[in-house]
Amino acid sequence: MAADDRPQITLITPPTFDPETFADRIGRILDGAEIACLRLSLGTRDEDILMRAADAAREVAHARDVAVVIDNHLILAERLGLDGVHLTDGARHVRKARKDLGADAIVGAFCGASKHDGMTAGEAGADYVSFGPIGETRLGDGSRAPFELFEWWSEVIEVPIIAEGALTAELVARFGPVTDFFAVGEEIWSADDPLAALKALLAPLG
Repeated sequence: MAADDRPQITLITPPTFDPETFADRIGRILDGAEIACLRLSLGTRDEDILMRAADAAREVAHARDVAVVIDNHLILAERLGLDGVHLTDGARHVRKARKDLGADAIVGAFCGASKHDGMTAGEAGADYVSFGPIGETRLGDGSRAPFELFEWWSEVIEVPIIAEGALTAELVARFGPVTDFFAVGEEIWSADDPLAALKALLAPLG
């Protein structure tokens, strides 16, 4: 696959981590692989934990010219000098996020497998739309974002798309030609060496 056509990578943080050791762990991946964006995706609503995690993420990523977005928290994104937000509920808050954060902020929307939701998000000003999961999962209702959605979108719509959820090397090989980004997170964090796991997952991209 030519370098120009190769999908870029968004790295999703683990749902919990220690900000003290996080910088080294993430830094090693950012130094060893080409990462376009770091998505802060924590499973807590504790503001103090989120703020400390966001500070650590911003420091390690911005030192390497990697953008940082946070799931859903518009106010924290602005207050902590992050680059934008990743909205996990489709198109509903895209317009507000764009208005609150301004034209330069990154605003992305996860739209499951809904073409309509994705198009609505794009029209409302989203910088990218994320569809998934593309792999086999027991989470949610088990439904997957089909290959045909990505194929259609990549031919018809200009808004960049992200493929995510239960990725495998086989899925990376298949979806590589029809997506702009892969979002990788839980697929690598349980490995002893997350960087090696990431490289193995992305090997089909060449």
